[in-house]
Amino acid sequence: MWDERKPDETIEVTVDGYRVVAYSFGTGAETLLCLNGGPGLPCDYLRESHSWVADHGFRVVAFDQLGTGASDRPDDASLWTIARYVEEVETVRRALDLGRIHLLGQSWGGWLSIEYGITYPQNLRTIILANTCADMPHLITELNRHREALGPETVAMMLQHEAEGTLDHPEYQAAITLLNYRHVCRLAQWPAPLRRSLEDWNMGPYMTMQGPNEFLYIGNLKDWNRIPDLHRITCPALITVGKFDELTPNCAMRMQLALPNAELTVFPNSSHTPFFEEPEAYAQVLLKFLNAHRS
Repeated sequence: MWDERKPDETIEVTVDGYRVVAYSFGTGAETLLCLNGGPGLPCDYLRESHSWVADHGFRVVAFDQLGTGASDRPDDASLWTIARYVEEVETVRRALDLGRIHLLGQSWGGWLSIEYGITYPQNLRTIILANTCADMPHLITELNRHREALGPETVAMMLQHEAEGTLDHPEYQAAITLLNYRHVCRLAQWPAPLRRSLEDWNMGPYMTMQGPNEFLYIGNLKDWNRIPDLHRITCPALITVGKFDELTPNCAMRMQLALPNAELTVFPNSSHTPFFEEPEAYAQVLLKFLNAHRS
């Protein structure tokens, strides 16, 4: 379903004096704005897995968040906060004159979408929360369940390396690799756009906000919890999650229960990237939702 099509337009937006690069597909009257995961990843993997939506009457926009991809990469840890990224999203929306948007956030992009939706609910037509959560302390307990499935000896080994700061040790990295293939992407060969994003990861934002890997949260978002505030996002919401997702179906259900107008789809053969792992099924769910909520 996904392809590596070229954007119809590449646009530079100035955000707080820095250059942020956005990519636009199609000319539809309504816009699907995609916020990718990370933090610190360029948008390649999400942009290329969702550009096809432009063939169905929507404009599709994605952008390299500050610090990633073709955008400027300042070396200033004070920039890596969710509040600043919310204002970046709003600056891009205004600069591209997108009006009210269908906002799709995947993984970290989902946390950003939730924060944006609470701050600027009037700017949303719909919100799509893909492979994400709204309660970081709860997520950490879920990630620990994934780790425990590796067995007590492996967990003890991981905890020892984390305590000693030896996260680059081969046995620790082997455990993380196994977790990634179970819970990030279950395909034997990871798609080229995903590999390209991962190979260009800026660990500055990632370390500051999240931590050193997908299964250890020690950054400035570790206590973030917006479950009590989700009732303020009243637009239609679609939640998607893989059965084996690192951000688990339990995380998705908590969001569904807290949102006033949400539907949830679990993809049975996917982990964190259903748009690559089950592309036809994912496309059907996303397009049905978008078409149901065209103005």
